[in-house]
Amino acid sequence: MYKILLVDDEQEIRFGLRNYFPWNNLGFAVIHDCENGQQALEFLKENPIDVVLTDIRMPVMDGIDLAREIKERKFPIQTIFLSGYKDFHYAQNALKYGVRDYIVKPGKYEEIEEVFTILKKDLDQEWNNNQSTTNSYSENITQTIKKYTEEHYAEVTLDDLSQLLKMSPNYISTFFKEKTGMNFSTYLAEIRMKKAAELLVDYHYKTYEISYLLGYNNPKSFTRMFKKYYGVSPREYRNQRAVSL
Repeated sequence: MYKILLVDDEQEIRFGLRNYFPWNNLGFAVIHDCENGQQALEFLKENPIDVVLTDIRMPVMDGIDLAREIKERKFPIQTIFLSGYKDFHYAQNALKYGVRDYIVKPGKYEEIEEVFTILKKDLDQEWNNNQSTTNSYSENITQTIKKYTEEHYAEVTLDDLSQLLKMSPNYISTFFKEKTGMNFSTYLAEIRMKKAAELLVDYHYKTYEISYLLGYNNPKSFTRMFKKYYGVSPREYRNQRAVSL
């Protein structure tokens, strides 16, 4: 449901629109109402809203000033005017401040339905585009982490990735787990163990040398991790490979 803030100095109008129009059928919900633009602006500072449906002529702050504030503050909000004044001057100001549409009071069902049906499609498209961009960005970050780790498996740390991505180590750790379902340390260990299996086939390297090449300063730690991953020690793995060859 997209969230609507209703702004009108007439309580009867607010009550009627909020309670008698079937917003949910169109994919919207009026979550709050205000009697002037100033109240609405204060509410918008603290609450995410998708659409402001506002009267034009109101005390304290009118709809034109509210639309201007929304535009100048770069709030990601669609503004629609609801007013009984068919005045070209108001319509011009509405366009200047990015107001999307203008519904004449008292607001016929068909007119409101048409305006908000079109708006729903546009908001859905915008959401899909943003989601696609977010997914693409997340995928790029994930692939960067993986590629850097594969290339620097012997010495890579979260601090190194922090410098590369300009993100905090904690954020990278949380982000990676969220996107891959795997802790970064587990992923790093997996890369190292796969590389260890490759190196063990090459008899030029002793087991302790492979340990250091993979970034393990203690060969016992390497042996313990390898056995945990493959179920056998590095020496046993090498012997098994020799027999199979």
